[in-house]
Amino acid sequence: MFPGSRESIERDDAAYVVIGAPLDVSTSFLPGTRFGPDRIRQFARPFDDYDRRTDLHFSACDVIDEGDVRAWNDTTEYLEWLNGELTTITRDDALPVLLGGEHTISRAGVDAVTPDVFVCLDAHLDLRQTYDGNTDSHATVTHHITEMDTIEEVIIIGARAGSEAEWERATAPDVTIVSPADITAGFDVSTWIGDRSSYLSVDIDAVDPGFAPGTGTPEPGGITPQNAREIVRTAAGSAVGFDIVEVTDRDDGQTASLAGKLVRDFVYSHRAATIQRTDNET
Repeated sequence: MFPGSRESIERDDAAYVVIGAPLDVSTSFLPGTRFGPDRIRQFARPFDDYDRRTDLHFSACDVIDEGDVRAWNDTTEYLEWLNGELTTITRDDALPVLLGGEHTISRAGVDAVTPDVFVCLDAHLDLRQTYDGNTDSHATVTHHITEMDTIEEVIIIGARAGSEAEWERATAPDVTIVSPADITAGFDVSTWIGDRSSYLSVDIDAVDPGFAPGTGTPEPGGITPQNAREIVRTAAGSAVGFDIVEVTDRDDGQTASLAGKLVRDFVYSHRAATIQRTDNET
């Protein structure tokens, strides 16, 4: 169970539902994302319940953890099953918080909540149509999401790697690339999203592997943990779904610890934004 989630409330009363999706089929370098959900939960244990920035307690944010959706090797079938689980969460007026697992699972999350914008922290463009002959590879996830009917734009933050064809695809109007240097220069993701709904996905390899080495395809030159936390906090208010993916067991826990902190940052910030909107309406 994710630390701070509540066992005493039912799905109908939950605001956020944590689901693990330990898919580990197409990782192209270092496997281990199957351990991501449990590892994120484990290394979130020492965090304090109180967040001074928002003046909220995590245990009072109505978060429940429904465990993992067991993964199998047929990615297409698994994504369909996972999408069904996530869709029931949204029908109960809760926001799904998905713990990966490889990045492929974001397709199920986006399809379940139908946002206007896909906001993704990622070292890689993931705009390939196929990788090693696999159209369901984690390297194709953003390509598939650009083809969803509801998606107006994808914003890839921290991107610094991709094939020539992917960089060419990224010049299209429906793709916005935000490099690590752009973040340092003051890119404001909330202004870019505007009043559109978004799905926020964090591929942990967006963060420099010096800070987050426990991931399947590390790429030097990434953003800092503080960059990642600020982006998640800023983007959370418009989000209708959230995931964090590509965490493995190949370090001493620093990657999972950051992932757990980003989950909490998201919930605190989304909850604070929701309270503010409610206060403004009354």
